[in-house]
Parts: sequence; structure tokens; C-alpha cells
Amino acid sequence: MAPYHIRKYQESDRKTAVALFCLGLEEHIPATFRHMLKLPRILLLLLGVPLTLLLATGSWFLTIMSTLILLVFLRLLAKCPWKIHEFITMRTELADISKSYSVPGSCYWVAESGGQVVGTVSALPVADPPLGKKQLQLLHLVVAAEHRGKGMAKALVRTLLQFARVEGYNEVIIETTMVQYTALLLYQAMGFQETGRSFFNIVWRILAIPKIHLMYRLPSAQEEGL
Repeated sequence: MAPYHIRKYQESDRKTAVALFCLGLEEHIPATFRHMLKLPRILLLLLGVPLTLLLATGSWFLTIMSTLILLVFLRLLAKCPWKIHEFITMRTELADISKSYSVPGSCYWVAESGGQVVGTVSALPVADPPLGKKQLQLLHLVVAAEHRGKGMAKALVRTLLQFARVEGYNEVIIETTMVQYTALLLYQAMGFQETGRSFFNIVWRILAIPKIHLMYRLPSAQEEGL
């Protein structure tokens, strides 16, 4: 028997579910920072400012301090988009999870192990899908670090896909980023295909981190019968 089971969200799960969401976002900050350090314009900044100070003042102390200050600034900048996302989500969709997911065709699931919520995934219908399509958006796939490697994330996604089939959806869509490497590989391995890229806002554009659009096409009843 699997060391976990998946069930629908209950209001008593709120505190743990929200904590998992916040911790999941924080995990992406180091990867964002590493990504930034590889950008040519960031490398130019890290080299150019200290070198200019060294040539202008001859002080190695100021040169080293300027490098440290730049690194601290860049680390804070890497944190910024995730904290903005957390702030907005916590004051909208996750402000009242039960209410947000009372919309017909939506659901919020948790994975429970040892009496504790250790994973989540949720789904909301797309408000304005392409003509002739009924789309479901996958959101908040998170598994606690100590429970990874047990197939829990895949099981949560499969639960959502089965729900989408039963509810008559044509497609399941996801928005992720290039720094969410593990999630991106998981989705692609499960059959999601990239359909495009864009930027959440100007901050993400500055950081050169595009939003990756993925889609899973659900076969119609007629196709499944073939």
C-alpha cells in the first residue's frame, strides 16, 4: 500500500496547505539567483562596477564591498517575483480556499501521509478558453521535500487528469517557468506539451525568465472508443 493517500481539501487543511505553497515558492529563489548570475548583462554588471571602482579609487576594500553589495542586491531581486506572486495569491485565490474552489468543475486535493498533509494540487476552469474548448488549469502542485521520490507528484497529477476526464474537459493547461526544472520535467514526462512562452510581467522579463505554457490534450469519448 502506498504510504500516502489523496483526498479532497478540508478547511482544517488550510494552515498546512498554505505553508506548503509558500515553501514551494521559496525553493525557486536559489535557482532564480543562479539563473541571473549566468545572464551576460548581470555578469557585465558584476565585473564592470567593481573594476570601475578599482580603477577610480585604487581601493581593493571598496571593490570587494561593491561586489558583495551587488550580490546581496541580486539575491533580493531573485526573491522579488516569487514574493509578489505569493502576496497576490494569498490575497485572492488562497484567501478562502473553500470559496475559491466551490466553482463548478474545480477541485483542490491534498496528499496525506501519517495524518499530515504533505502535498497539494488544485484545478480551476479556464474562464475564457479558446472557442470550442473546455480547459482546466492545474495549479499549486507541491510535495514536501521529505516526501519526494515516492511518486506522489505524479499521483496528484493523475488524480487531476482523471477529474478532468470525468468533468468533460478537452485540455488541461499549466503555466510554469524554466527555473522550475523538476516540475517541468515531470509535466513533460506525463505527456504535457509546450504551447508557447510569455512573461508574467516586467520583472520576469528583466530576469529573462519566461512563463512556459503547457497543455495536456484529453481524448474525447469517440477517440477513446477507436
